[in-house]
Amino acid sequence: MSEIQEDEFDQGRRELRDPTDLPSPAQPPPEGSRTPTDVYLVEDFPILRDGLRTILEGAGHRVVGESDHPTPAVADLVRMEPPVAVVDLCLDHHSGIEVLEQVQRRHLPTRVIVLSLSEQAREVAEAVRLGACGYLLKDSPANELLSAVHRVAGGGKHLGTRAQQLAVEGLIRENRQANTEPLSLREKQIVMLVLRGRSSAAIADALFLSPKTVDSYRSRVMGKLGVYDLPALVRLAIREGWISADEV
Repeated sequence: MSEIQEDEFDQGRRELRDPTDLPSPAQPPPEGSRTPTDVYLVEDFPILRDGLRTILEGAGHRVVGESDHPTPAVADLVRMEPPVAVVDLCLDHHSGIEVLEQVQRRHLPTRVIVLSLSEQAREVAEAVRLGACGYLLKDSPANELLSAVHRVAGGGKHLGTRAQQLAVEGLIRENRQANTEPLSLREKQIVMLVLRGRSSAAIADALFLSPKTVDSYRSRVMGKLGVYDLPALVRLAIREGWISADEV
């Protein structure tokens, strides 16, 4: 495949914002901009539910219900229709995936933020594919949870930085052709930087490569993904949940 030059990527698209213009996932919105949100908790450890409730109610949100099991949780979501549910992926003898599947199957209006210890790319990708609007690892700071609730309640998506990388890895693996070789670690890094609006020169500086080498990587990555210009790559990324539409 011939190298795709910078102008071919930029042609006919709206410029991606520089990552410094994006809201930091670790920063909550300003106090005056927060709207109280009704939140439902699905978590099997009482001490963690108590901690989540304290964080959310301390920020002005309302915890309207909680459960440690998918079945009563889904029944409550059907009855209450809270705007947001925070769901632990790993429940005792069960999985938060069961909640996501039921929310999707029943077309419930509740938007789900997954909270998990799991850094398995496959599990992150599965949660995103089943409609999770947010995915946070349990070592995330409290203010990232508040940012996620604010963004998801407003109709957006929120993946923590590490979760975003895992989602890309997992979804790329699921969507590539059987005869297509997997992306290398370097190619995954370049995909994320391209999606964040970095130019070849900026990526080259960040990764200590030449711009020509970066262009070669970009061409090869897009060939593997079956897309041949940046707008198509952005559409793929939004469709698969790697980034949200308000990040472009």
